[in-house]
Amino acid sequence: MGRSKERRNLLGLEVFGIILGLVWLAPFYLMIVNAFKTKREIFSGVLGLPEMFTIENFIQAFEELTFLKSLFNSILISTLSIAVIILFSSMAAYALNRNKSKLSGVFFFVFVAAMLIPFQSVMIPLISMFGSVNMLNAPGLIFMYLGFGCSLSIFLYHGALTGIPKALDEAAIIDGANRFQLFWYVIFPLLKPISVTVAILNVIWIWNDYLLPSLVLGESNATIPLKMFYFFGQYTKQWHLALAGLSIAVIPVIIFYFFAQKQIINGVSEGAVK
Repeated sequence: MGRSKERRNLLGLEVFGIILGLVWLAPFYLMIVNAFKTKREIFSGVLGLPEMFTIENFIQAFEELTFLKSLFNSILISTLSIAVIILFSSMAAYALNRNKSKLSGVFFFVFVAAMLIPFQSVMIPLISMFGSVNMLNAPGLIFMYLGFGCSLSIFLYHGALTGIPKALDEAAIIDGANRFQLFWYVIFPLLKPISVTVAILNVIWIWNDYLLPSLVLGESNATIPLKMFYFFGQYTKQWHLALAGLSIAVIPVIIFYFFAQKQIINGVSEGAVK
């Protein structure tokens, strides 16, 4: 009796998992199927297969997106932003964690409280300030990402550092290491799991961000999300090209996931435990 009930529960979970998987895959089905259709076919019906599969949409979308240049801009901005966020956030969290003064506690509280501030509330003064010093460009955008991304990152690093004993610091200092060598060669390698977690959380946000780059970047530095906007005009929407462009745009993310799958899973699980 107990085994039959357990099997029914297991079967119910499997059916629920299959249904949930189909719901999750439905947008990808619609994107890929309609990417091969003409505009007329899309407006005739979005669920059915195309009358004839063609790659003309992909070729035209690739050219109009100037995809290679947009991909390079997205990779460059995302990579540099993640690098500076990880570097500065880990160092700030280490300083706040190892210094137990009241001032460090105040600074840590300020960083944590900054996570509650919505971007829209500081958007206008931020752009005005950076515009006055001619920093509405890619380096300025990376600096802004550092400011918006360091709060959560410092919070995560600070929590991970509580699990690293101070005896390691003392042993390294006794062996003659200075503060920089202590952090870079002893502490930072131990933060690899949480660094992967921080990178994942921030790369998802930065890679897909549209609002902030649209306020900062020009045509020459446009990322993939910015380029996708050009398929949607005031009077017409080129859905066939937009869906083809989206299908092309997800390929780098899929490739990144397959190469970093093991590190992503380990980073999320170990980071969550810490």
